[in-house]
Amino acid sequence: MKFTVKQIADKIGATIVGNPDALIDRFSKIEVGEEGGLSFLANPKYTHYIYTTGATAVLVSEDFTPEKPLTTTLIKVKDPYLAFAQLMTFYQEQQRKTGISPFAAVASSAVIGKNVYIGDFVSISDGVVIGDNCQIYPHTYIGDGVQIGHDTVLHSGVKVYHSCVIGNYCTFHSGVIIGADGFGFAPQEDNQYMKIPQLGNVVIEDHVDIGANTCIDRSTLGSTIIHKGVKLCNFIQVAHNCEIGENTVMAAMCGIAGSTKIGKNCLFGGQVGVNWHLNIGDNVQVGAQSAVTKSFKSGSVVLGSPAFKAQDCVKSYAIFQNLPQIYARLQELEQQVEELQAKKDLQE
Repeated sequence: MKFTVKQIADKIGATIVGNPDALIDRFSKIEVGEEGGLSFLANPKYTHYIYTTGATAVLVSEDFTPEKPLTTTLIKVKDPYLAFAQLMTFYQEQQRKTGISPFAAVASSAVIGKNVYIGDFVSISDGVVIGDNCQIYPHTYIGDGVQIGHDTVLHSGVKVYHSCVIGNYCTFHSGVIIGADGFGFAPQEDNQYMKIPQLGNVVIEDHVDIGANTCIDRSTLGSTIIHKGVKLCNFIQVAHNCEIGENTVMAAMCGIAGSTKIGKNCLFGGQVGVNWHLNIGDNVQVGAQSAVTKSFKSGSVVLGSPAFKAQDCVKSYAIFQNLPQIYARLQELEQQVEELQAKKDLQE
């Protein structure tokens, strides 16, 4: 699929400096650009590549002024990185498949929207509703009564348990499991455990992206809720009855224990662990490998295990790194004090 530079510029409302008729048929890194490639320049550290790139065109910021002659065409936009992402999204949409594989098992009571792709060995159960333009890749399972909005993509091997609700424009990568039972067991006198039925579901709102092998458990009662715009990386565990606020982002391997509420626009680094029944406010930032053992108010920036104010944590860690030297110095001072005390006692 080929596009002229002018077609691309018109798509994103950009200004062209160079050849508007040049043809683009691929995306390229700026440092290894090739004929027919479109690249972008967003990080100043990569500026020197624009003078040597083989890319046919490069997205640059509106205020970019070259200091040397160029062989590439410039497409000037307000935010090159965002414009590049928009164009890749547009390209990806053009690649969408349609049609239902003869090897898929689709219940007769399921309602399937228009322009939907359902791949080989997909299993769609009774009462499922799937909106228009969805992409359901091979070996995916969708349980009874699941509702999926329009333009949502479930990659190969996704499992959605019964009664869960998924919004519009969501993307779930391979191995995602939505709606498995929450970890609920009641201890008994004989040291065995009675399973507590998990009768709720999972509700995922619009524009949620979930990385590979992430699991979101169904609630005991009510719903585990992932609000719109949330982005979850790979290997994340969200336990039962949790709620994650709009546009919150979590890096890989985070674990959120049951009944914790996390606010809007939060940022979690990788491998963060959050205790149960906590309330995390809006716009909270949590550093990688932190252990969140208490609730934090909106706007907090925390780090450490257990997590506390990031600035104090960094200062504390600087001291911790020097503990052997500090301890040796303390022992030396104690010995000096003892010697001085002994001399004083002799004098008396």
